[in-house]
Amino acid sequence: MKWVKRIVVGLLAVAAVAYVAVLGVMYVMQRDFQYDRSGRMLALSETNLSGAELVSIPTDDGTPLGGWYQAPQPGKPAILFFRGNSQSFSREHKRYEAFVADGYGFLAFDYRGFPGSPGEVTEAHVLADALAAYEWLAAKGAPIVLWGRSLGSGPSTYVASLKDTDALLLETPFYSAVEVAADRYGFLPVGLLMHDQYRVDQWMLSVDEPVLVAHGTADSTIGVKHGERVHALAKHPDELWIVDGVDHGGLWDAGIWDHAKAFFERVESAKP
Repeated sequence: MKWVKRIVVGLLAVAAVAYVAVLGVMYVMQRDFQYDRSGRMLALSETNLSGAELVSIPTDDGTPLGGWYQAPQPGKPAILFFRGNSQSFSREHKRYEAFVADGYGFLAFDYRGFPGSPGEVTEAHVLADALAAYEWLAAKGAPIVLWGRSLGSGPSTYVASLKDTDALLLETPFYSAVEVAADRYGFLPVGLLMHDQYRVDQWMLSVDEPVLVAHGTADSTIGVKHGERVHALAKHPDELWIVDGVDHGGLWDAGIWDHAKAFFERVESAKP
């Protein structure tokens, strides 16, 4: 029986070494798993945004953020749009075209490390970039509403917890990025390994703006339970729009813009 024991001990040793190796890879390469920085920033000439302008937003260390801006029509707010974690903000130009067609202004930009902005992507940089974008837009003087999509639910909630805006719309938000990682890698101690945890669950406790949350039941990237839990934390919850059978990228085609406009109109009409 000694040989059986030796085999078992050997297999356990191999498994332990493999597990430690996985931990090392995940720790060192985690941002490559977390962020998709591929692609390029489109030119405005490749879109139908004839009234928008290319802008450069300065950050805390002087690194410029590439973005697009268009002022709103009188009586409408500007949407500060916080993009997700894939490629450049510019790939979602159809959204911005819809915004301006209905009179809304917008500012959308790339966080440091994504195609339109130099630098390294880290949570600290994303949050600092979010505040820089808010300050840049606030200086324009129009009312501001925040829209955070996926990864953008982190910086948008962070800004809302610190700054005075009119509304916060969260599209496919996470309760925290570390909980999404735990959903995927439950066999790893992600709470100890993960650098960029984006604690929406903590920031939401300081958000005084009305909050609308939108999610799809077929979202396999960020489960719908995250959106439901985020909405439950809001001090001033507005609509919880859950769409049956819609995945992570399907809410725009499912009509989120109609819900967003109605939400923003409710908020603006309720202002004193």
